[in-house]
Amino acid sequence: MNRVELAEFLRSRRSRVTPREVGLPEGDRRRTPGLRRQEVAQLARMSIDYYIRLEQGRGPHPSRQVLNALARALMLSQDERTHLFHLAGQPVETSRRTSDVPDSMLHLIAFLEEVPAYVLDAKYDLLAWNPLASALMGDLDAQPPDDRNVIRWVFRSPDIAEHLSDEEKGRFARASVADLRAAAGRYPDDREIQALVAEMLALSPEFAELWARHEVEVRREQRKRISHPLIGTIEAICQVLPVPDRDDLRLVLYTAEPGSPSHQALRELRQFTLSS
Repeated sequence: MNRVELAEFLRSRRSRVTPREVGLPEGDRRRTPGLRRQEVAQLARMSIDYYIRLEQGRGPHPSRQVLNALARALMLSQDERTHLFHLAGQPVETSRRTSDVPDSMLHLIAFLEEVPAYVLDAKYDLLAWNPLASALMGDLDAQPPDDRNVIRWVFRSPDIAEHLSDEEKGRFARASVADLRAAAGRYPDDREIQALVAEMLALSPEFAELWARHEVEVRREQRKRISHPLIGTIEAICQVLPVPDRDDLRLVLYTAEPGSPSHQALRELRQFTLSS
């Protein structure tokens, strides 16, 4: 059980829920946004003292019944509820991260000749990719293993401020941090994830700001706009699919609408990789 993280997560979620959203009167003028502690305790049907101790990081080990009550009271999403259970020491998934890509998945991405495809782990390391993904993302084979990490790509960029001000790119950055936080809760003893978070907190104020929000969301489908030096701009749908029997690995596919300029651009990029 991670009492400090649990306390911070509860406080952050409490601050975003308004009394009106949970059917409570607004009452007198409030000094801080969100619900009061006693209101959360009331909604979760627990004593105010018990809840205060949880928020102060000195509470007992909460039961699954208590966690479910808190999840309802704080209107948590499914991803946030899962994160809450992990922080409280009630894991609902495997507790050890894997980087073992099945041979069947390696064969699949190799066969996807017109679709950039790669496999990503919970730490956002790229583990395997096909030639088109390498051509699209910048010669992945030539990069050191530690540099093949999406979080590092985003938050080490000298253009990070401009990146975050762009609606689409900013949404991707926020979603990536929220997904990494979910992974950190899912694998609390993973030293590599801990080291990556510590590195980014030290190097990137932008990452630190997003990390402090305690947002949790597992990444799924998202549209992306990619500027490539050879073929120009590609409007792609970034599909994120779980790898069977490897729940913490994701297959990422960049697809484009058939017949669209982006689809043609991907075909041109493939021809370039074949001729080079």
